[in-house]
Amino acid sequence: MIFDFKFWHYFTRQGELIHNLHESEMRRFNQRLAWIFALGLLVFALREIWGMNTSSLTPYLAAGEWDTYTLARWTSLAGTLIWAGLYLAFHSYGVAYLFARITKMPWRSALVMQTYVLALLIIEKAITFVIFAVVGYTLPVSMLSFGPMAASFLDVPFLTFFFNQLTLFTALIVAVQYRYVRSFTEYSPKKVLFALILIHVVVALAVASFSLIPLDEIIADFTRGGASVE
Repeated sequence: MIFDFKFWHYFTRQGELIHNLHESEMRRFNQRLAWIFALGLLVFALREIWGMNTSSLTPYLAAGEWDTYTLARWTSLAGTLIWAGLYLAFHSYGVAYLFARITKMPWRSALVMQTYVLALLIIEKAITFVIFAVVGYTLPVSMLSFGPMAASFLDVPFLTFFFNQLTLFTALIVAVQYRYVRSFTEYSPKKVLFALILIHVVVALAVASFSLIPLDEIIADFTRGGASVE
């Protein structure tokens, strides 16, 4: 049997989709995934156009260097789109490949699983962007994460960045991955859940550690030929 992959139809009917993946051949999946990629690129582009993560370009605008500022914004937009493409590809094809190799679940099923994970990540970024656009400014932490709470009670930047990676959508992502891995592997439910939680915690720790690296200063010193020595 053959069934058509309908993204929104199966969004809240994951059990039906898992059953169909077990029993039938799927078609029209690539077209739906392409649309998700397009929406993801659009969200990243809108964030960049609005001005998120472009504060380093403000001095050009303040100095009246319009041509330099315009070129810098276009370059920044191009870089954002390239990064967005890599981000979307990794969280779909890259992570699906890792799940397929490590858990031995079917490649197609792993890719379908990650398609919904990717959609949740895009929705989270879109909601965060809308909130920032409405209030008119950005914050270093997400309103949907535990970052603001950590910043209120803990005066440790690392912990703030760590908890900022743990959001309401992280729980939804774990739930989606748990359901698929359980359905397409023979691992015990407890081991699957523990492994998924551990993976997301380790990733959050890695991202938090990376966030503490002063990349702006490193790049600035590199472009000046190294830090000045007095």
